[in-house]
Amino acid sequence: MGKRALPAVALTGPDLVDLVRVSVRPGDIVVAVAGADDPDVRSVMRRSPAWGATTIWIGSGERPKAGMADHVLWLDDPDPRIPATGGFVLFYHVLWELTHVCFEHSGLLKSDPACSDETESACVTCSDEGRLGEVVTASVDSQAPGMATVRTARGVENVVTALIDPVAAGELVLVHAGTAISRVDEEDA
Repeated sequence: MGKRALPAVALTGPDLVDLVRVSVRPGDIVVAVAGADDPDVRSVMRRSPAWGATTIWIGSGERPKAGMADHVLWLDDPDPRIPATGGFVLFYHVLWELTHVCFEHSGLLKSDPACSDETESACVTCSDEGRLGEVVTASVDSQAPGMATVRTARGVENVVTALIDPVAAGELVLVHAGTAISRVDEEDA
């Protein structure tokens, strides 16, 4: 009550990965409420960094593997009735309150000048870092072999794929200095 509403869209149904892919924009937050055994949610969580989205995974039972989401709010109880209990309501209220604390204190949303991109770990040669990307299209043009259009958190980029060719749409790759340097498998995520 009395708090500003946040834009949100609930995405469900078949082809969840494709639905999220076309809906999410860099800077968005993808919140999944699902068990760790849901293959579509696992795929969305793996791909979200390439889309520039922060991930929050809320669930119960067996936990997802470490690193599958930026933030995990989990109830370890395997009881299938747990999602209908107060634990999930508590998670929702904590997220709601933390979000509004940030809105009410604008200083919390500003970057600290002491923390600049220069302090980030990056390649000392080219100042680039390995970034997750999702192949949108691979070049079939004989004039530009070994190229692909890849979606990263920075946007859509054309990258060289000669090191790992052939690539296919939907594959996850690691991009460094404008080059796809390796594939990212399910186990690597």
